[in-house]
Amino acid sequence: MRTAMFLAMFCCFNLQYGQQDTAIMGRVQEKGTNVPIHNAIISAEALSQEIFTNEDGSFEFEIHYSGDVLLSISAPDFITKRFSIYLSGETIDLGKILLERDIEREKTDNLITLTDGDLLDDGESVSGALGLLQSTKDIFLNRAAFDFGQAFFKVRGYDSQNGSVLVNGIPMNKFFDGRPQWNNWGGLNDVVRNQEYTYGLTENTYAFGGVLGTTNIDTSPSGMRSGIRLSSSASNRTYRGRLMATYNSGLGKKGLAYTFSASRRWAKEGFVEGTLYDAYSFFGSLEYQFNPRNSIILTSILARNRRGRSSALTEEAFQLMGNQYNPYWGIQDGRIRNSRERDIFEPLFLLNYKLNLESLDWNLGVAYQFGSNARSRLGYFNAPNPDPTYYRYLPSYYINSSIGADFINANLAKEALLDNPQMDWNQLYIANTNPNTNGKAAYVLYNDVASDAQMTFSTSLDYHLNEMINLGLGGNYRKLSSDNYAKIQDLLGAEFHEDIDAFSNTLNDANGSLQKMEDDIFNYHYNLDASQFEAYGQALVSTKKWSGFASASMTGFSVQRNGLFTNERFLDSSFGPSEKVAFTTVGLKGGLTYFFTGRHWFTANGAKIERVPTLQNTFINPRENNAVVPDLQKETITTLDLNYFIRLPDVTGRISAFYTRFQNRTDINFFFVDSGLGSDFVQEVITGLDQLHKGIEFGLEYEASSNVKITAVGNFGHYVYASDPYVQINFDTAGAEEELIAQEGTIDLGIAKLKDLKLSQGPQTALALGVEYRAPKYWWVGATANYLTNNYINISTITRTPSFLLDPDTGEPFPDATDENVDALLKQQPLDDIYLLNLIGGKSWLWGKKYISAFVSINNLFDSVFRTGGYEQSRNGNFGQLQQDNLSGTPSFAPKYWYSYGRTYFLNLAISF
Repeated sequence: MRTAMFLAMFCCFNLQYGQQDTAIMGRVQEKGTNVPIHNAIISAEALSQEIFTNEDGSFEFEIHYSGDVLLSISAPDFITKRFSIYLSGETIDLGKILLERDIEREKTDNLITLTDGDLLDDGESVSGALGLLQSTKDIFLNRAAFDFGQAFFKVRGYDSQNGSVLVNGIPMNKFFDGRPQWNNWGGLNDVVRNQEYTYGLTENTYAFGGVLGTTNIDTSPSGMRSGIRLSSSASNRTYRGRLMATYNSGLGKKGLAYTFSASRRWAKEGFVEGTLYDAYSFFGSLEYQFNPRNSIILTSILARNRRGRSSALTEEAFQLMGNQYNPYWGIQDGRIRNSRERDIFEPLFLLNYKLNLESLDWNLGVAYQFGSNARSRLGYFNAPNPDPTYYRYLPSYYINSSIGADFINANLAKEALLDNPQMDWNQLYIANTNPNTNGKAAYVLYNDVASDAQMTFSTSLDYHLNEMINLGLGGNYRKLSSDNYAKIQDLLGAEFHEDIDAFSNTLNDANGSLQKMEDDIFNYHYNLDASQFEAYGQALVSTKKWSGFASASMTGFSVQRNGLFTNERFLDSSFGPSEKVAFTTVGLKGGLTYFFTGRHWFTANGAKIERVPTLQNTFINPRENNAVVPDLQKETITTLDLNYFIRLPDVTGRISAFYTRFQNRTDINFFFVDSGLGSDFVQEVITGLDQLHKGIEFGLEYEASSNVKITAVGNFGHYVYASDPYVQINFDTAGAEEELIAQEGTIDLGIAKLKDLKLSQGPQTALALGVEYRAPKYWWVGATANYLTNNYINISTITRTPSFLLDPDTGEPFPDATDENVDALLKQQPLDDIYLLNLIGGKSWLWGKKYISAFVSINNLFDSVFRTGGYEQSRNGNFGQLQQDNLSGTPSFAPKYWYSYGRTYFLNLAISF
């Protein structure tokens, strides 16, 4: 009886709800040519309802609502139009709607996407999520990507591993660090513009998603604009020039469509000295539609990116050499040669099947990716360090001498750096060809290589049950085989390299050849075999005043190391398989939306998500042994956000408050330390690490007239460590017993006092005010003033442990290591406040059927130089040594910083026909 009553009420409610329908009709065409725009998106912004235009640009949209709403008409490469309409149940015919081409699309080419390794120095990395945001129309996120991004701003302080990236519904985040590798499709802007981005916890058809959001890149040729597009760019940032060509056939009568695209980017050196850029990319996609509801798509992406890397600098090196200085390169045979390059080539092949019915959408995909990610570096063995900024070569080494300041040698060191600031390749060859070495290399240029092969299966289904309820489910399975090794690239004139650890005089490959030649694998060699499955389901319910969703996911993960070298320092644990590490995690999220009117609404979202550790934080030192992080835990993320949206004819925007807590994080660092317990190369394992991210963000846009827009954007964040984590150091025990920190090879350092210290997640406060003028004759200019502050560098954890207080000579605490003195020595200092003025502008012409556009941007107009990030060095791991090093005001092991580019430009010319 109760069931029958419920069904009756449900049907009645549906009937009443259905009576609110209003039909809206229209035709969307390109302004100037009157060409129909296929697949333009027609949406009621507050109601989560949208449809696409037909091939002739027409649409008929039934909206289940009565009252004021803002209707949005958008399409890739066109300026969005909005109409304020009143829904009363009577049919509304908007007639012909003309959309103007948006040359501001070129901003995505101008976007500097920072990925792990773009800025890298001895394991320290800056990883942003700018690439995730390039397709969003949100005012705040757009400003975060294109203006704040040059100061390494991170939305809500999140790392990019918190955003999910998919291509045709297939996940692309890497097993190693959880981050997407944007270089895998870099330079293919024309064919990866068709993106769907959902921010934060918002439900997504293709994935459960991360707390930062989800981006799905659609490479379907039928969804791209037909014709040819040619473009050329010039810049002084990472690359100097770029050429790109794209052809799309359009959908033929037999249901066939195909797209080809190619690009070339290059620079002898970018803004930073010695940073070459050499990249080429190719794209091909073929789509066959059996009928309007069934299609199959084959996509191939081949993108190779080779670039020179740059180093973080101490303040001392910066004051001497400036923000463009890079010690990693030198001149050889009249050409620039960088000792640290990154070469990525990981071809990607995808096959998708799509079924689109009236009430059901199903996507099935399989992807195969293989290739390598290589990072070169210069190894030196019983020879001087070739880095011109090595601490023993700088003036501070003599100023901070334990026997007193030596100003004469300090000045000589300064002059030597100014006269010879770069790496001397000729000296390396001279050292390697010295007759006394008998052909053995003192210096070797080698690559750290990760050679991966990964297969991925993915599926997603979206079912429209009725006008109120949408259901979705999906899943994916990924299997990775990762071969990791060091490979000799150049013996630099020597005959062979002796594969022995120079510090302990032990064999790296006990069962292999002692002498290694060019192209030989040496030092370390191991495989990582990982697999993961994920399944998720979600439900979305919508009524006139309310909508809500709930989503759940389950993930199973396993990984195992297999050592291929027997390392003499770890005879029992380096060769063969490790234990298998496995986790099962669950995730829950949900949200509610309340519509005050069609122009004002409020949302609240929350989630509790478990996340498996990344590969880089699972094994303590995988290059040498099978050891796993003790008591390794899955990470837990608890998050909540509240959002208010406004969509008026003249004012649009959003204000949000957010709270996120990351718990049980793990971090592993590698460095040489003079600790209170002794000195050694160590692996620092940090567990039980919690982080708190909370704050308010807003973005508002005011249309002062049909030609002028004014935007105001801001972020007030508070990102801190939320726990005192547990710290352990690990090291080999191959040296003399009296030189070991401990015979066990590991020491528990106890708790590190990190709670309430600031996180190094970019500026925590950011404000921007922008104005844009768009003329009726197809030209526009814009300016944005930006202010960013509350930025901090990454801290040294070991200096916050009890061992820091100990005198390594006596084993007792330093007498003057009082709380006041320690706090003063370790006080966290904010980085510089940042003021930026950015200008953009463009012009377009319609010449017959040819569309020509020009775009230019100038960032950091006043050429200000500021520190964008950095990290504390951990060498001085005891109070006495750190205090002594800081007495002069120019410590030898001062923090290292990354510096801004200064004034930069980007110019793009394009023609489409």
